[in-house]
Amino acid sequence: MADFFNNGWSLFVAISTVLSILACFVVAWLQSRAKIPPPVNGVVESTGHIWDEDLRELNNPVPRWWLYLFYITCVFGMVYLILYPGLGSFSGSLEWSSSNQYSREVARVDEVSAPLFADYLSKDITQVAANSEATAMGERLYLTYCSQCHGSDARGARSFPNLADNDWLGSGDPAYIKNTIINGRNAVMPAMAAAIGNTEADVEAVAHYVLSLSDSEHDPSLAEAGNAKFAVCAACHGPDGAGKVLVGAPNLTDDVWLYGGSIQSIKHAINNGLNNQMPAFGDLLGEGKAHVLAAYIWSLSQPAESTPQ
Repeated sequence: MADFFNNGWSLFVAISTVLSILACFVVAWLQSRAKIPPPVNGVVESTGHIWDEDLRELNNPVPRWWLYLFYITCVFGMVYLILYPGLGSFSGSLEWSSSNQYSREVARVDEVSAPLFADYLSKDITQVAANSEATAMGERLYLTYCSQCHGSDARGARSFPNLADNDWLGSGDPAYIKNTIINGRNAVMPAMAAAIGNTEADVEAVAHYVLSLSDSEHDPSLAEAGNAKFAVCAACHGPDGAGKVLVGAPNLTDDVWLYGGSIQSIKHAINNGLNNQMPAFGDLLGEGKAHVLAAYIWSLSQPAESTPQ
């Protein structure tokens, strides 16, 4: 309440709202008290407003039922503003808020679902993935929390990995997937132009060599020149370019490109580096839901015969 009175803008809004309702009440009351001239020879006096030459507005009194309903509406509005938020920062005597109601509803749902998630949590992720009810729950969790980035079909988009192709930057191990969901993941590639020679020709040569690793369209002579310079990239991607799971370095030999496989995209990555982050969902989901979600995501990349029917 102290904040309400200390906030001038909030006080202005509250006073304006109350005065507006009172003004409506007063206008209605004055209309009910207005003297309406009696009909002359059975004809009600006109207000002088005429439309379409013969459509006249007559000076009839406001219907009583409408007037009473208007009064009730004004009273309802005042009572509502006392009980619920609406007068600036005043929270209402019931202390209701949408966030509190949401928290109560979530707590009520969690209370009911907690035993179910606890049961799934006691099982291995691969076992959970074989349970059709669990994967159906995991799919709903995925559509709610993951589809905005990875797509409703989990096939990703530029900068967002495809979760259904069994090609993993880190590891496709169920435990790794769960850990990523809970703690998030930050993928970083430093700018490498200076390390490989810092000239446009050097960057061009290495980019063509990278393309050659996956048999993508490239210039063989430039690729040969970039072979020796690739040594500085091998620390993460390996001498054969097949990547390293431990550091999350992608495989450059499989023609799967997260940031684009064109010569320009690869040169941009070498010159500027890359930085991509998946946020942590542990606090939002809790371990039980993350366990079920991990089972669903893992199942997407498994052969059809190993997933629930």
